[in-house]
Amino acid sequence: MSCLVHQIARWGGKWKVGVVERFPGKSLKSENPRLEFDHSRCLLLFFAANLSYGTSMAVKLASLAFLKRIPKRVNLNATFSSLSCANVVHINSETDHTPSKSSDFESKIQFLKNKLHPDILVHVLDSTTDVNSSLKLFKWASLQKTFKHNVDTYYLMILKLGLAGNIEEMEGFCNEMLKEKCPGFDEAFLGLIECLVRNDRLDEALRVLSCMNSSSFKPSIGVFNIVMGALLVAKRDFKDVLFVYKEMVKVGIVPNVETLNYLLEALLEDDRVGTALEQYRRMNKKGCSPNSRTFEVLISGLIARERIDESLLLLDEIFELRCEVDLSFYTRIVPLLCQINKCEAGMMLLVKMKASKISPDSSTYGAMIICLCQNLYVDEAVNLFEEMVDSGITPEDDLYVDIVKGFCTLCKFSEAKKFLVDNDVDITCPYNALLGAYCSYGNLAAAKDLFDDMFERSLTDSLSWNFYIRCLCEIGDIKKALEVLCRMIVFSFLPDSITYSALIIGRCKQDELDDAILLFNQVQQKCDVLDSVSYAELVRCLSYNEKIQEAAEVYCYMSGKQVALQSTSFDLFIKGLCAIREVESAIRFLSLAHCSGTSYSSVAYYSIMRVLSKLEKADDLLVVLSRMIVDGCPVEEETYFILIESMSLADNPDHCARFFNVMLSKGLLPNSETLTTALSCLDKHSQMHMILSAMDQLIPCSNILGSSTYNMLIRGLLKEGYRSAAGRLLDVMLGKGWIPSTETHQLLVGSVVKEESEVRAYMSENFGPQDEVSSILENALAQT
Repeated sequence: MSCLVHQIARWGGKWKVGVVERFPGKSLKSENPRLEFDHSRCLLLFFAANLSYGTSMAVKLASLAFLKRIPKRVNLNATFSSLSCANVVHINSETDHTPSKSSDFESKIQFLKNKLHPDILVHVLDSTTDVNSSLKLFKWASLQKTFKHNVDTYYLMILKLGLAGNIEEMEGFCNEMLKEKCPGFDEAFLGLIECLVRNDRLDEALRVLSCMNSSSFKPSIGVFNIVMGALLVAKRDFKDVLFVYKEMVKVGIVPNVETLNYLLEALLEDDRVGTALEQYRRMNKKGCSPNSRTFEVLISGLIARERIDESLLLLDEIFELRCEVDLSFYTRIVPLLCQINKCEAGMMLLVKMKASKISPDSSTYGAMIICLCQNLYVDEAVNLFEEMVDSGITPEDDLYVDIVKGFCTLCKFSEAKKFLVDNDVDITCPYNALLGAYCSYGNLAAAKDLFDDMFERSLTDSLSWNFYIRCLCEIGDIKKALEVLCRMIVFSFLPDSITYSALIIGRCKQDELDDAILLFNQVQQKCDVLDSVSYAELVRCLSYNEKIQEAAEVYCYMSGKQVALQSTSFDLFIKGLCAIREVESAIRFLSLAHCSGTSYSSVAYYSIMRVLSKLEKADDLLVVLSRMIVDGCPVEEETYFILIESMSLADNPDHCARFFNVMLSKGLLPNSETLTTALSCLDKHSQMHMILSAMDQLIPCSNILGSSTYNMLIRGLLKEGYRSAAGRLLDVMLGKGWIPSTETHQLLVGSVVKEESEVRAYMSENFGPQDEVSSILENALAQT
């Protein structure tokens, strides 16, 4: 500003003006001249000077608005520039890139030719929204012999380029400003970083930070903390945070606890949990002690990554170190501990919080009360609830509901009702929770009394009516339920899907399935769905009463609405389909179950496999087995029975023997029918030896292996030439006191004779003719 005032003095001839220093916030002071001077030039420069001065104050106010937008955890102790001319700018982050009209550009050039001065150039650049035109004006000014850019012109041009995302040219001008050694460049860099961070231009801010570090200027720790905090808020990569940290270390700035907290948070966000914990242990070596924010970052980060035990150890350290934590820590950590059901740890923190004279807020109280109720510490929850009310905090409606549900889970219905009465509760939802509990436990009398009381106090809503109707239907009193339904409609509460679900249960309880189907059709017409209980009950009753077609229609509609069916009802439905030999439909419905999220057990597969076995479709049976294994259903003994019998009927001894051996290897034993079927198949195809490895497990089972089974095994093995194995089985059989059958005996004798003949032939072949016993005796007698 001083240079402008002197210029005015020169152009005004004898006008004497006092020197005014350029500092934001100070007013212009001058002597009051009375002389003639060049009005046009002086007014122009005076306008430019005052514009610079006024907008400098505007930037200061804008900076205050910026401070409010920075997250609380970001430290704003850094010293930023209050440049008078550079900070004049009011630029949108979405700067216009469209080239301005050439006439407008030329007019600005003409304006600047005779009046070129840094402050006037700043004014012209500020009024130029197009970045490219601003850049041309800046470069044109650079070529003028009598002109030299100052820190204000550099600041404005760098800022325009940064906000426009022209990061390379922005960096070039940063380096040029350093090279020119413009006075005040340090404040300019700080101001640029501030403005770029404020406008979410973090890549540009990082580049400016790097340029600043290449100078001799050593900024405060605050500027690095601000950039790190902004990077974390923007969820930027860990490498960006690490870059700022390294830049800080490069210029010899020692990190403070706030810096290390940002580093810990970045490490956890990048899942470098081990490194984060190591950095935490080394904080003392860096001259920092962990504070409340340190523990908040670490514990919340560990809980988010399911490192619960380590988070609890850190919690213990807070108590051991007697570290004083602030409200932010409590409001963040207590609800997190409640979410992972660490009720005792949450209560310990709550006690410490109150001991530190810090009042819990509604969210902290609420999370703790809900956690206590879920763990059935309902009395403690009520005490905490009363403490919250006494402190002047109005509880949320959900807290009443949770406490009532907690009492009801403990079957303390009278305590639940007393709690509502003592607290003068006049909202519907907690009373509905109590009414629903009465209905679930079949306490019709209490449900009726409560409903009547709610009705008199105008607390009933549609859910209240539905609970009462459901209670009546659950005990099969459909007539009374219909009477209540009529009253419900009279009082302008229309039936909905919950009502229909209750009525369908009532009809099913009375085996009035035709009426139940009519009710379901009404639900279908309204495109509503039944609840899971009534859906399961309807399908179960229809399947049990062999109304398979109707059950299939219900299942198809509900599956199309992505409603899962209970596994017991689904298994019964599949069994019903298989009973009428609709095995292909059963397989299709099995596929449909995956789409709707319906789970099922091995029972459904057994039903399908039995039908396929009876239809002698062994190949299809193996396909179903494969799918059963893929679905994760356990292959139990019933499955093996079906498979072995099916393979036997299909005359497939290889598969029969394999399934038999696998079953025994898993410790599963066949029943007598399955064993007989398998042995018959193997005997028929002379493959009895294929189950030799499983014999040792079968032999101790005398209740399965009878004499007939031993005979079958021995005969089969003898026929196949396994005389040694047959002999072992014969010894076991004789040890049990069983006598081989005639057929088995003949095979055994024939086998012995055959074996003696083979021995004689072998001896004759290798040792010459051998004398019979009779020949030896005759020769001995003759010699005497």
